[in-house]
Amino acid sequence: MGNTFKSGFVTIIGRPNVGKSTIMNNIIGEKLSIISNKPQTTRNTIQSVLTRDDCQMVFIDTPGIHKPKHKLGEYMVKIAEDTLNEVDTILFMTTPDKEVGPGDKFIMEQFKKTKTPVLLVINKIDQADKDKLIMTIDNYSREFKFHEIIPVSALTGENIATLIDVIKKILPEGPKYFPDDTVTDQAERFIVAEIIREKALNNLEQEVPHGIATEIIGMKEQENNIMNINAVIYCEKDSHKGIIIGKNGQMLKKIGAEARLDIERLLGIKVFLEIWVKVKKDWRNDSFTLKGFGYK
Repeated sequence: MGNTFKSGFVTIIGRPNVGKSTIMNNIIGEKLSIISNKPQTTRNTIQSVLTRDDCQMVFIDTPGIHKPKHKLGEYMVKIAEDTLNEVDTILFMTTPDKEVGPGDKFIMEQFKKTKTPVLLVINKIDQADKDKLIMTIDNYSREFKFHEIIPVSALTGENIATLIDVIKKILPEGPKYFPDDTVTDQAERFIVAEIIREKALNNLEQEVPHGIATEIIGMKEQENNIMNINAVIYCEKDSHKGIIIGKNGQMLKKIGAEARLDIERLLGIKVFLEIWVKVKKDWRNDSFTLKGFGYK
């Protein structure tokens, strides 16, 4: 009886900044989803894989469900809504805010259209008092019938093991979809591009908003055991290009240096990284460009 293998797909949904990427990275133990305190950082469905002796969980990191403002936004919402019906369980993440905000109400409305079990995961309990937590649980329970409610701290790891156990109970018996050592199924190029974008977003603060995309033009391992990577950061305005490059190229150097360290850690090899900055006006509303950046 004890040797049945369970496997399935899990998606994490929630407003920006509730800690979706942090919890993902805590569960998997690798820095996969890019962590930035800017909303809408995750654009593609990164799949991370947790394999244990008796189960395999494939996590699909959907872009946030929010009301779309442009073509990229519509694409992100569509992916998120499609995912809800295709997974075995949904982790709905929020924080102890007592009140249920309009964003979360909008998300819970989408849940009512699906039969997939939804777990309410209340993150950041390391920062909240008990009363606040109890009120949050109470208010959310009134809005939607959750399969289970699990308060966690993605930062300290508190209750993450419990969360994994609860997910495991829900998963059906199934095959091993990925080899044991798989951590993600996204091409290395995609993760490398995301790392560069993360460093750019973190260093540029509010000056250059979401109008940046990164593309890997070349990635080639040389004979001397060095990976040569050529990348482009695209922005929407000439003024943004100047900000990204910075005075005497200092900003671009800083972004490159920080990205290179993370990429070397990811690939386990020395990296030579070259980054160019190009302007592509209004790329977020151009279907052809979106396709080129991997947003189908």
